[in-house]
Amino acid sequence: MEFFEKPTAENLNFYIKEILKKHPCSKSFFIGKTVLGRKIPVLTVGKPKGSVLFVGATHGSEWMTSLVLLRFFEEICEAFEKKEKLCGTDISAAILKRGLSAVPVLNPDGVNINILGAKAAFSSEKRIERLAKGDFEHWNANARGVDINHNFGAGWEILHEQERANRIFGPAPRQYGGPRPFSEPETRAVCGFISTFDIARLWSFHSQGEEIYWYYGPKTPMISRDMAEEFASFCGYKVSFPSGMASHGGLKDWYIEKFGRPGFTVEIGAGKNPLPLSDFDKIYKKLKPALIKSLLM
Repeated sequence: MEFFEKPTAENLNFYIKEILKKHPCSKSFFIGKTVLGRKIPVLTVGKPKGSVLFVGATHGSEWMTSLVLLRFFEEICEAFEKKEKLCGTDISAAILKRGLSAVPVLNPDGVNINILGAKAAFSSEKRIERLAKGDFEHWNANARGVDINHNFGAGWEILHEQERANRIFGPAPRQYGGPRPFSEPETRAVCGFISTFDIARLWSFHSQGEEIYWYYGPKTPMISRDMAEEFASFCGYKVSFPSGMASHGGLKDWYIEKFGRPGFTVEIGAGKNPLPLSDFDKIYKKLKPALIKSLLM
C-alpha cells in the first residue's frame, strides 16, 4: 500500500479496510473509543492471544508510526498467505507460533488535531484552540489535553512531581499526565486489550531519535537488553535509557511493571516531529528487518 496523504483517522480507517479486503488472514475489531468517540482499531494476523503487540501514534505528532505499522502488517499478511520468506524469515512459521497484533493509532483524536487543527475536536474546538495557542504542529495529547504516554500507572506520582516542577499543572498540548493514572479512555482501551489477550511482547512506537528503550525497574526481564541490542543491530538504532519526564508513566513502563515481560519503546526516524511524509520510505526500509526480527524474539 502506498501512502500519499497524512494519516488522519479517516484515512487510516480507509487503509485498514483495504488491508482487510485484500488479505483474508487479517482480522480487525475495536478495543475502545477516544474522548471524542472515535473508535480505536486493532489488526490481527494469527492468534491474538499471546501475540506480539505493536502500538503506534500514542502522540498526535507521531503519526508516522501508524504508516510504518500498517505497511509492515500488510507485508506480513501477504507473506503469510503466500508462504513466503521476508529477510530470510519464514513468516508463516513465525505467525503460527506467535501472532501479530497492531494498534496503528492509539490516539486518533490527537493525530487529527495535529493534522487538521482544532476543528477536528468537534465541540471541544474552542478549548483545544486555547490550549494549543495556534500551534497544532506539536500537539501530542488527546482531546482532553492529556498526554496518553504519561497516563499509565508506572511511576505516575514521580512523573506528576516532575510535571509540577516543569510548571505543568493541567491540560496541555504535551506532557500533562492527567488527573489520575488511567483516567483516559485510550489508556484503558490498550491496557484492557493487553490484559485480555495476554500479550507476550510489547513494542510501542514513537518518533523520533532512532533509539530503543528496554528497561523499567526491577521487573524488567534479563533477556530484554539482549532483545533490544539484537533489534538495534538490524536497523542501526541506539539502545538507550530514557531520562527526565520520559522516564515514567509510559505504556512500556506499565507493561513491564505489571507483567514482568519484555516491553520496548522504539523511537523511529530522525529529525523533527512530525516527520515529513517524504521520509517514510527511508524510515521503513531501515526499520523493516528489525520489525521482522521482533516477531521471533
